[in-house]
Amino acid sequence: MATGRTHRPASRSRGIPEATVARLPLYLRALTALSERSVPTVSSEELAAAAGVNSAKLRKDFSYLGSYGTRGVGYDVEYLVYQISRELGLTQDWPVVIVGIGNLGAALANYGGFASRGFRVAALIDADPAMAGKPVAGIPVQHTDDLEKIIEDNGVSIGVIATPAGAAQQVCDRLVAAGVTSILNFAPTVLSVPDGVDVRKVDLSIELQILAFHEQRKAGEETAAGDGALPAATTREESADQGPDGDVPAVMPA
Repeated sequence: MATGRTHRPASRSRGIPEATVARLPLYLRALTALSERSVPTVSSEELAAAAGVNSAKLRKDFSYLGSYGTRGVGYDVEYLVYQISRELGLTQDWPVVIVGIGNLGAALANYGGFASRGFRVAALIDADPAMAGKPVAGIPVQHTDDLEKIIEDNGVSIGVIATPAGAAQQVCDRLVAAGVTSILNFAPTVLSVPDGVDVRKVDLSIELQILAFHEQRKAGEETAAGDGALPAATTREESADQGPDGDVPAVMPA
């Protein structure tokens, strides 16, 4: 069985922009829902609406994959599911370790969407000796003393850190030294990693703070409108700008 350790995604060599890569999971989620309803084809407008992007951006993204659809017919749903899954590296097995089995780590271990998306939770690891051997989601928790051996035995290249902030960097260093080259970080801290290691950070408090900002702005616009002032014009896409490319990557699977 192939593992993440023997394969690197094709997107870098093919020059697909990172913003496009960040949207591919959104398209795949929408396409999977269509496939489950046995919908054979979909137009760019329908798929864009389901994914929450505009159709021009979708068509440009798909052009990087070499997929242009058929005029008057649209895109073949099953083929696009396969094409995007292949591009994302989801047509093979990706063993994953989760380090830190507190409330969040246990919730991640119990998330049923990993397996259906090409990821296998190979091991659960925690520093608490009292946790050792306890099953979580049917998987016995192992102690951090065995972290390096666990990674080697399972051919792991993707690690998930769900530890407290104070322990995250040390765990990260051990994961990287053991051969992990991609890390999903849920700890509320910024990790330092060497070149060649990819880190994706998920901070739920930051996402809530961004939402609070938009709620405050909407409340201010309503007050201004009530006072007779014209509110600033905004659109759904404009309110989501927060990077040089103006794109918002998904941070959690639905």
